[in-house]
Amino acid sequence: MNVDLHCHSTASDGALAPAALVARAFENGVRVLALTDHDTLEGLAEARTAAEGLGMQLVNGVELSCTWGGATIHVLGYGFDVNAAPLVEAIAKLHDGRWLRSEEISRKLALKGMPNALDGARQIQQELGDSGNAPARPHFADWMVREGFVKDRAEAFRKWLGAGKLGDVKQHWPTLEDTVGTLRAAGAWVSLAHPWHYDFTRSKRRKLIADYIQAGGHAIEVVNGHQPAEQVGSLAILAREFGLLVSAGSDFHGPGGWSEIGQYRPVPEDLPPLWGRFKHDPVIAAV
Repeated sequence: MNVDLHCHSTASDGALAPAALVARAFENGVRVLALTDHDTLEGLAEARTAAEGLGMQLVNGVELSCTWGGATIHVLGYGFDVNAAPLVEAIAKLHDGRWLRSEEISRKLALKGMPNALDGARQIQQELGDSGNAPARPHFADWMVREGFVKDRAEAFRKWLGAGKLGDVKQHWPTLEDTVGTLRAAGAWVSLAHPWHYDFTRSKRRKLIADYIQAGGHAIEVVNGHQPAEQVGSLAILAREFGLLVSAGSDFHGPGGWSEIGQYRPVPEDLPPLWGRFKHDPVIAAV
């Protein structure tokens, strides 16, 4: 694919530095890229410089955490003003909250005989590429593997860090409505990230999308990496029914992970792509 609107660097929980991520995307044929790190804009400047050197277009992107219906939801923002005051303030609060969450994860793991988890996760993070942001759960998982507490990252999430487990520390994220409002105030195009990722019933997922639209959302992510084709089909039906734009991306975090940068299932041809609404140069017109 020559467009990828969902990927992560070492600025959050990815394995590649922003410049290395951009280079890998270019090698895989991507020409329009949005770096969408979790709750931070830290990697955008480095990514933009790398993209400009390769003749690629980098779209400002971010994946913000919020709450709805008692669950953590992720919302993608694109093409915003990085200096917009509402967004800068929201990012600062999320930054502080993520550090508090990391400290709480470390405290809980220590109670289970795994001391110094925060220092260990921070070391893992810095080995990938230093970031001023808090280590995320994948960093904790990799530390647990290194220390021999689990055999692999999957076991770490299954036993300790996944949804509902001891290390799944609930964050006091802002509401879905507030988060969409923040992005809109910064001039962003907004897409609901991986709607099938949430463990919702069919009716609750429809309610989420309806509330998201009411809050001002523009699009839903109908394709996220190599998710099952039937999920893509179901999300496409919802996009048609609600009259939404659609986004798509690999959700790349690193080599050998969920999916490769620039690779994801095809988007149904009848759906209106969000990236067609970006301010763009001629390279996007050919998409």
